Amino acid sequence: MKIVISPDPIAMGRAAGTAAAELILGSIAAHGGAHIILATGASQFETLNHLVADKRIDWSKVTMFHLDEYIGLPPGHPASFRRYLTERFLDKVPALKEYFLIDGEADAVAECDRLNQLIAKYPIDVALVGIGENGHLAFNDPPADFETETPYLVVELDEACRRQQFGEGWFPAPGDVPRRAISMSIRQIMRSAQIVCSVPDKRKSLAVGECLEGPVGPLHPASILQTHPGCTVFLDEAAAGRLSKATAHGQVG
Repeated sequence: MKIVISPDPIAMGRAAGTAAAELILGSIAAHGGAHIILATGASQFETLNHLVADKRIDWSKVTMFHLDEYIGLPPGHPASFRRYLTERFLDKVPALKEYFLIDGEADAVAECDRLNQLIAKYPIDVALVGIGENGHLAFNDPPADFETETPYLVVELDEACRRQQFGEGWFPAPGDVPRRAISMSIRQIMRSAQIVCSVPDKRKSLAVGECLEGPVGPLHPASILQTHPGCTVFLDEAAAGRLSKATAHGQVG
């Protein structure tokens, strides 16, 4: 795992978006196409802004999977991740070869089965992810399941995760945040050849410190990224505020 620290969220997004673009271009050059995973949420704003602005990518050779989605939330809801990816990505790039969004209104078990069958056909070249305030990776809240091989699963959202979603302004009241979601599993994320992790903001600094410098384990789900040789974590200075100087100026793992 490598760490790149930028002075502010815009610079962080530029670095992460450029890195993601280069990895996608490399996969297209090597394999004739690229299979990617996209995350959502406030952490991805600037990364996606810079990725969609890169005119070098032939998006007709790209297949996209969706990282997670709330159960029971319609696509018109402001917090819908289907809506997020449509407005912030799909509507801003030329047509992709294929894309697979999670239907949070479908039967959750059947939807996981559908996605599991699909993603089994596509080895992932590049995954874009973030780290939650509670250290979650996708919607795998602590203690996360580090063992399941199932690509997509139904998860219960803990209270820290639900408070974060309310605090970021996605929902009008804490009680409006759904309690369940469909999430890509830890092991499926780790199967990605390359991972680009974007984490801005001071409110993430405690989780960043625990996950990037603490022991690897289910209580700090994103700590698993320490073990991935193709992972680069992009931080702004605020998010990196609790890292030791040794970590901040080097790499872990």
